Amino acid sequence: MRVEAFNAVAQVYQPTKAQTKGNVGKTATAGREEVQISSFGKDFQIAKQAVANASDVREDKVAEMKSKYSGDYQVDTGDFADVLLSKYSAATL
Repeated sequence: MRVEAFNAVAQVYQPTKAQTKGNVGKTATAGREEVQISSFGKDFQIAKQAVANASDVREDKVAEMKSKYSGDYQVDTGDFADVLLSKYSAATL
């Protein structure tokens, strides 16, 4: 391995120090910071809060399913077997 080549490559990737000039970056509001939130950010925060406050369970859908499937649910075993075999044969092809 050539050490000279390694040193040349290492010098390319060395971090450089940033140079500043005098009072660059200072403003009249020294010591005070401001944060401005865009309208998109505000809308996003409102939407996020609405989702957090919403219920995880949709009671209207649960009631619909309960009323639809309450009682005895009869399944024809022949129809079930036909559907099961057709899905199995389609998956193996």
